[in-house]
Amino acid sequence: MDSSLIQFMVDFTMPTTLSDDFVSSIPQQRDVVNRMLTEGKLINYALALEDSKLWAVFSVHSEAELMELVSSLPLSRFMKLRICELTFYNAAHPFSPAFSMN
Repeated sequence: MDSSLIQFMVDFTMPTTLSDDFVSSIPQQRDVVNRMLTEGKLINYALALEDSKLWAVFSVHSEAELMELVSSLPLSRFMKLRICELTFYNAAHPFSPAFSMN
């Protein structure tokens, strides 16, 4: 991993009532999230089922880059957020079966 990268955890609090604008922006949010995941800018994205929380871990070169990415998320304008710079981020790699020629 690039040693100049910084990881940030962004804790989003979703609105208690989801407006039509919020709901209609969900497909765009998924598209942006999938692109960020593919690019390696977003390394973790999780939504809590019951308490309207969304967590995202970003890997960026600066806080300014982080803010640009967060503001590009269509749903961020509807949510309160809290940003924490992480000292480290460890994660297990998801299981992927080995390819077999048999």
